[in-house]
Amino acid sequence: MVLVKPVPDPAAAAERLGPDGRLDRAASPAVVNANDEYALEAALKLVAEHGGDVTLLSMAAGSAPETMRKALAMGADRGVHVMDPALAGSDTLSTARVLAAALRDIQADLILAGADTSDGGGGVVAPGVAALLGVPYLSYASKIEPDPVAGTVRVRRISPTGYDLLEAPMPALIGCTQALGEPRYPSLKGIMAARSKEIATRTLADLGLADGSVGGSAATTRVVDSRKPPARAATRVVRGTPDEAAAEVVAFLAERRII
Repeated sequence: MVLVKPVPDPAAAAERLGPDGRLDRAASPAVVNANDEYALEAALKLVAEHGGDVTLLSMAAGSAPETMRKALAMGADRGVHVMDPALAGSDTLSTARVLAAALRDIQADLILAGADTSDGGGGVVAPGVAALLGVPYLSYASKIEPDPVAGTVRVRRISPTGYDLLEAPMPALIGCTQALGEPRYPSLKGIMAARSKEIATRTLADLGLADGSVGGSAATTRVVDSRKPPARAATRVVRGTPDEAAAEVVAFLAERRII
């Protein structure tokens, strides 16, 4: 399983908030979250080496299947789209609860997710899903080595001093980084095949979740105010040789009694 999220295209117009303080997702076209593409690339490589298949899981608005088609064109086999009007305004906790509920009915050895999303940057949904499912969470993976015979997976987790080696029983949820490899471009054959691949739709009722237990009405956070950052002050550019630049910076700081 690969968790994928449609996000506003970072290359399009700047993101903006609506009157309710929520991100105006209609202001720019949606694309697959970039870090999720790295997770998908890792999943496709694992399947090529060990066998199996790749299923996408997304909780998003009704237009999500259009975005998911690109991920299917990359090589995923099918998609599951959780959609319900009651999910509008969901916070990260609601999102984790919904994704965990969807995953309980799906047999998967590994669940892969991007380290974070470009429209939120929290990086807390994937570990939240793992906690709710009661499965190991292996974060910041730069290499994934499953052992299907032993039923375990080993991950190189990026650390400030190099990397840690983590091993856990499967099923497990892995937070993926860009070190796993550049995502492939969909081929023409893949794009054509994606049109006929199944995207199953699930509602809250299908997942056994009651209205009011997730979504905006159950959100634990809300936006109370927003403002633009102050205008950037005038800057001073230091040029010259390294020795000249260092001397100028020191003089600048000493002049202002910072050193």
